[in-house]
Amino acid sequence: MASAYEKRILRVLDYIHDNPAGDLSLDQLADVAAMSRFHWHRVFHAVTGETCAQAVRRIRLHRAASALVMTDTRLAQIAVSVGYPNVTSFSRVFTDAYGASPAQFRKAGRHVPLPPKLRIGDYPMYPVTLRNDPLRRLVGLPHRGGYHTIGKQFESFAALCETRGLWPQIGASVAIYYDNPDATPEAQLRSFAGGELQGGPTPDGLEDATIAAGRVAVLTYKGPYAGISAAYHSLFGNWLPESGEEPAEAPCYEIYLNNPREIAPEELLTEICLPLK
Repeated sequence: MASAYEKRILRVLDYIHDNPAGDLSLDQLADVAAMSRFHWHRVFHAVTGETCAQAVRRIRLHRAASALVMTDTRLAQIAVSVGYPNVTSFSRVFTDAYGASPAQFRKAGRHVPLPPKLRIGDYPMYPVTLRNDPLRRLVGLPHRGGYHTIGKQFESFAALCETRGLWPQIGASVAIYYDNPDATPEAQLRSFAGGELQGGPTPDGLEDATIAAGRVAVLTYKGPYAGISAAYHSLFGNWLPESGEEPAEAPCYEIYLNNPREIAPEELLTEICLPLK
């Protein structure tokens, strides 16, 4: 079934090539791919090795580079034709990418070929299983910022549970990651750190979050949290294209099976859960 995902990738790349001055927003490209906005950008990055934004920039500038060496079109027209509103912004981005201004590039007559190839199968393999998860009611603390800093919210959550004697009401530790770090500025990333509430009202100072019941793909990752991004690339770049499954319009979440205060980093076990249709 990898071909189905390859076709989506190729359809989006064709769309970018055919519409360099058009709407190439992340949401529009997800529509072209006919795939969940929650997960499309992650699939694209895992399979191609670049984010949607990087692909748009590369293809637009390649089109511009071709026009510079193959035509006498004015710089202002080239800029508009590849989606830049003025020569100033176009020149800045082009110079950053090619190491020469558009005028210098045209004079030198250089031309750089397009890269990339699809990367399905290029990532380490991790075990993935399918299961039906129940509705999960969580309590915890919201977090905004880099996902690698969510630990401070887990520390605060654990301290509140300890001082208030809440541990008997709390099950597994869980984090929800609402945004794609490939497509969202780090300062704007939203997540939630907490645990499953076994019953009773929401304790003061904590917030509620819910994970809907349904089918999920579960990748079990063993190792330090710092290396978990490779497991996500494997899930979206290896397993999903070959699985025949469709991701749901819902964020990934992680379930932590042991305690980093008690276990060596290389022994930590994390379930990465991808909701499915």
